[in-house]
Amino acid sequence: MKKERSFSVGLTPGPYAGKVCIPSSKSVAHRLLICAALGTEKTTLLIDGFSRDILATAKCLRALGAGIETNGRRIRVTPIQKPVSGGLLPCGESGSTLRFLLPVAGALGVSGYFKLEGRLPERPMQVYEDVLRAHGMEISRDGSWLHFGGQLRSGDYRLPGDVSSQYFSGLLMALPRLSGDSTVTAEGMLESAGYIRLTEDALALSGVRFARDGQSWRVPGSQRFTLPGVLRVEGDWSNAAFFLCMGALSEQGVTVNGLNLSSSQGDMAVLDILRRFGASVEASEGAVTVHHAELRPVTIDAAPIPDLIPVLSVLACGAVGDTHIVNAGRLRMKESDRLQSTAALIRDLGGSVDELPDGLVIHGTGSLFGGAVDSCSDHRIAMSAAVAAGLCRESVTISGADCVRKSYPAFWEDFWRCAR
Repeated sequence: MKKERSFSVGLTPGPYAGKVCIPSSKSVAHRLLICAALGTEKTTLLIDGFSRDILATAKCLRALGAGIETNGRRIRVTPIQKPVSGGLLPCGESGSTLRFLLPVAGALGVSGYFKLEGRLPERPMQVYEDVLRAHGMEISRDGSWLHFGGQLRSGDYRLPGDVSSQYFSGLLMALPRLSGDSTVTAEGMLESAGYIRLTEDALALSGVRFARDGQSWRVPGSQRFTLPGVLRVEGDWSNAAFFLCMGALSEQGVTVNGLNLSSSQGDMAVLDILRRFGASVEASEGAVTVHHAELRPVTIDAAPIPDLIPVLSVLACGAVGDTHIVNAGRLRMKESDRLQSTAALIRDLGGSVDELPDGLVIHGTGSLFGGAVDSCSDHRIAMSAAVAAGLCRESVTISGADCVRKSYPAFWEDFWRCAR
């Protein structure tokens, strides 16, 4: 495979303003692709922007026996009729792909191996693997290879609620395919619950029945997935957050189009957080505009919105006073150690921040100086550094800027479209 060439970008300092149409949500696309592959009829998904993570899920589903055809902004999915064993599933750096499809492969009763890249082999899954083994799967690791086999069985599944919402989503998509009924229970505090709501939405759209009681789900077996023939994947609130925060640093403001204000995406919480910071937020169906106003420090609970923390930490530099990020320990096991890499970003640009075991304290002064930032091959760090240029007095250089392809391949094109 030809390795893509890394590149750096240089950004002039000062506020940016303009309009952008945000690409489709990769979180929603993952789930709809899987439900379509487990279905009974062909489905066409209309997706604005194919990120590396979405393509990883498509490739893995193809390896399991689904028909996947891409044409422009369309992915046509032919359901898995005869599951394929022994295949290579190239999940790249996509934790969602791996965690969703591991139990799905077990439900299909096939064997094969996932190829893991980047920091994905280091990200913990032991509790998940143990639960799947206890219900019939065979799982072993060999460096960046994860081998799987065996037939997943229905039954009672219990997992800690504070490990990863992706474990629960993976099980909820896999268990309806089994012959018997199952239950899934989250023990203790359930983090990132909004992502599980996205899974529930995808299942309901597929005609799959389940009953939720608090932090438990009852999932009847022997169900069939039936999605509509054509579906448009809604805009991505996680990616929109970068431009919305950019608007909070600009008197002229930034407008983001293509958003669903009734979305179950948890990162839609960025609107409330921006208002708490003091930014001016105007929302109408399909579009959100954010303008600068005097920013004030806040306290942010990272547990339900971990992906927003890097860019919100940058925004906190624009407030005068201390912003506290709490309950953020899980960020250490992302594409980078995001507490460490976010703190490094702020310091490299002349800001002040304290890194705690499970959080950050950003000592905002209202501005940053500028300088060179290492993306740490983490898409959210690179995009947050771009937003930080709006606070800087001197230019900003970002190395490894190509890593945005993981979730937002057109980010730099959209960024440059925002006029000064």
